[in-house]
Amino acid sequence: MRLTERVPNSAPQNEDELEERLSRPDEATREALRSIDGDILILGAGGKMGPTLARMARRALDDIGAPRAGLSARRVIAVSRYSSATAAELLQQHGIEVVRADLSNPRAYAQVPRARNVVWMVGQKFGTTGDPVGTWTHNVAAAAFGAEHCDGARVVCFSSGNVYPKLPLTEGGSAEGDAMVPDGEYAASCIGRERMFESASRRLGFPLVLYRLFYACDLRYGVVTDIALRLARGEPISLATPAANVVWQGDANRLALRSLAVAECPALAVNVTGPIVSVRLIAEQLANVMGRDVRFADEQPKTPAPVLLANTTRLQSLLPFAGMTLDELCAHTAQWVSSGQPVLSKPTRFDVRDGKY
Repeated sequence: MRLTERVPNSAPQNEDELEERLSRPDEATREALRSIDGDILILGAGGKMGPTLARMARRALDDIGAPRAGLSARRVIAVSRYSSATAAELLQQHGIEVVRADLSNPRAYAQVPRARNVVWMVGQKFGTTGDPVGTWTHNVAAAAFGAEHCDGARVVCFSSGNVYPKLPLTEGGSAEGDAMVPDGEYAASCIGRERMFESASRRLGFPLVLYRLFYACDLRYGVVTDIALRLARGEPISLATPAANVVWQGDANRLALRSLAVAECPALAVNVTGPIVSVRLIAEQLANVMGRDVRFADEQPKTPAPVLLANTTRLQSLLPFAGMTLDELCAHTAQWVSSGQPVLSKPTRFDVRDGKY
């Protein structure tokens, strides 16, 4: 079972090594960026994925080489509030232009450059239940302002698998043409974000990919890390949610940049993730590497409860990739957690069943 280019067998030993791997482009990424023109503008680049995606874009453009005669070098511009000055400085050290702006403020766009390629990553998930107004501000209002800034660009708008309803495991996950049925305010706001970009795309005529990402894993966070941390604490692993899609964040970064080359108008929705894997299998593989006993709770009946899962047929046809294997992801995560490396303390809550995040 595979979850683009295979990473080395040895696990990253520290955050510098981890971020180098998460930002490593492959030939398919370079070819996609070679096939399109213009700078790359990443809006909302200060979150979990933004910094490594920006670094990958810069590395890929550098690999492509000098522009054609008479053209200037292609820029990568990363826009965020940057609550951490260190994060902004690190991006600048890697040749990325940094712009500080609150993208939920419509007046902030006066200082944001325009570009032929835009990746929209603004959004809020964690704390949705305690801050519903903030959730709608960042997920919907900001999207309405940001989409207007995309006139003349090709756009990848990060969205979420939470736009779909939960389905029986036997149905193989939701496909892009299925009805979107929100479960809670977070899911509703994700649909709102998509609608803001779709509306602007239709009116302004820019090509758009709705990038519905399910459960990226970056050793410091993700479904596999959540389970590894529970094992490390000696907690039982709940099987109330029996399965999930998981994908290495490095693969998700590559697919986001490749998506710029396939954007369409009207918008093209794409489920982005790896295969469906059982929570039991993930836990057993982690426990084996960590040398831990594993206990399960909330065993499923013969007919499991509905689950939020993705059908990835369109992704595999449009942007085929051979990603990191589940074995390798579990081995890397087990070593990372067992050696006490940093984690983000932002659980995915993949097993939440009431729509409250």
